[in-house]
Parts: sequence; structure tokens; C-alpha cells
Amino acid sequence: MKPIRKILITGGAGFIASTLAERLSQNAEYRITVVDNLLTGTLSRVPKGMHNNIRFIKYDVNSYQDIAAVFYSTRFDWVFHYAAVVGVQRTLDHPVMVLEDLEGIKNILNLSKNTGVDRVFYASSSEVYGEPVELPQNEDTTPLNSRLPYAIVKNVGEAFLKSYRKEFGLPFTIFRFFNVSGSNREYRQLGKATHLIRIAAEVVAGKRPVLEIYGDDYDTPDGTAVRDYVHVMDLVDAIAEAVIRGPANTDYECIGSNHGYSVLDVVNVLRKVTGHELPTVVRGRRAGDAVSSVVDNLSSLVTLRRNIEQMCLDQVALEQTR
Repeated sequence: MKPIRKILITGGAGFIASTLAERLSQNAEYRITVVDNLLTGTLSRVPKGMHNNIRFIKYDVNSYQDIAAVFYSTRFDWVFHYAAVVGVQRTLDHPVMVLEDLEGIKNILNLSKNTGVDRVFYASSSEVYGEPVELPQNEDTTPLNSRLPYAIVKNVGEAFLKSYRKEFGLPFTIFRFFNVSGSNREYRQLGKATHLIRIAAEVVAGKRPVLEIYGDDYDTPDGTAVRDYVHVMDLVDAIAEAVIRGPANTDYECIGSNHGYSVLDVVNVLRKVTGHELPTVVRGRRAGDAVSSVVDNLSSLVTLRRNIEQMCLDQVALEQTR
């Protein structure tokens, strides 16, 4: 008989973390606790679990009293720390709120250390690279120079993990997510649209009149910014692989597709797969937007089963059914 594994997922009412919870719940030996303060998460996203093995607790990770009660009531084997204030514009508008997430990181690491957690899995971001010094970005050689408050906190979080391992021997894995899109079968991507493919899909679905393109004078082939996109189901499959067979690289697992698409590339893909004209209008550049962000050392945990066309089709299907 396989041992029961107890898992904590913070920020588990968010898009990626709720999809991960559903994916991990396919294993009947996993008992999953989801914690979220519902600031940006949505309770309806949290699944019941394939084996009714997910429970939800509304607590704030940034409150030591809240999250300590969870840790001391259950001895967790693995902790996935995904709780964070997200969204470029939200984090620019509320930088102090973003910085408060550092308390959550410290709480998670101290409690993981004190209660014998086997490994902490940390959700970081490609945003830590900031304006690229080299392309594609490499986890070992590319300097981390982002000026976005969200990315700065992620960068500091990575530093905390390294420090806790050096001083206390706490094992960790850092996932640097690139642009996550698509949807899972239950269509749990809710809340305000903040990324390109979803916003463009809302135009296709008639929810917006036009797609705003922020900047067409970047140093790229067509003048628009370039990003690396990965389907959310490919992403959570890679994370599940990290749990099953252990980390594949070193401290970092970069999860993307190793292929860059410009804003106009994405627009043209959506026009092709939907037949919609997808009207656009060019605006000025947004503060904090990098020219390009593409993964170099793609994690060997990643198996790409879904392409950019599938991401666009999934997103349009979601917007047309709600």
C-alpha cells in the first residue's frame, strides 16, 4: 500500500494553482489542502478532487496566526507556495500590497522548516528577468533585473529559498513560469482578464470592441513585444512530474515552450483559427513591459502536447460559454 502524502497549496483558488490541485488530486494517495484569502482567487475555482481529496480553508498566508494553524494541524509532505498578488497593472497600482507577500514567503518557509516539510515548490515567474540582457533567457546566466514590484518580490522569494536551504537544509524547487494560457476541462479561468490571449479571445467573443496593442515600435521583427506561451495543462503536468520523479534540473525549472510569439503573431493565430477579423488599435507602451521573454533552458519535465492554436481555441471556447 502506497503511503498517504499530504500536500498544501497556497493561493489555490487562483487559475494555475486550482488547475494544479485538480491534476494532483488524480492520485488517490494525495490529501490536498488548499488555502486562499480570496483577494484575487475565486472559491468556485477550487475543485473537490478526483477522489474527494481536496479541502479548502480561507486563510491569509501573510498572517502567521492563520497559516500556522494550518501547518500545526497537519504535517505536510510537500508545500506549493503559489499565493501572490498578481496582474501587472494591479501590482503597479498597489506596490505596498505586493511587498506584503514577503511576509507570506517567510511564514511558509519558517513553518515548513519547523514542521519537517520534505520540499517547498515555489511559483516564480519569467518576469524576474525584466528587460532581457540576452535572448533567450537562461536561468544560470541571465541577470535578474525586473523593476516590476511583483517580479522583485518573486526574486526576493527565490533568495529566501536559497538562504533557508543553506542555513537549515530545507529542500526547494523553483518553477519559473512563462506566459500561461489555455484552460482546463472545467474552465476555471475566472476573474478579470490580464493576459493577451484571453483579452483577445474576449474580443472574438464580443465582450470587447477591439484589442489594444501596447507598443508597435519595439526592436522585434514586427515591432510588437514577444512572449513565450505554455498551455496550463502542459504546465501542471510538468509540475506533477516534478513531484513524481523529483526535480529534473538544478534549483530552477523553467516552464514555457522555448518559442516566442509576438503580439501580432497571436492576433494572426486567432484570426486563422476563428475566422474573426479581430480588430486592433495601437496604444503607447506600458510601464514595465519587456521587449521579449523566451525560455532558453526549458525544463526536461515539460512535454508540450498543446500548441498556440490550441491555447487560442480553448480560450475562445471559454469566453463563448460564459
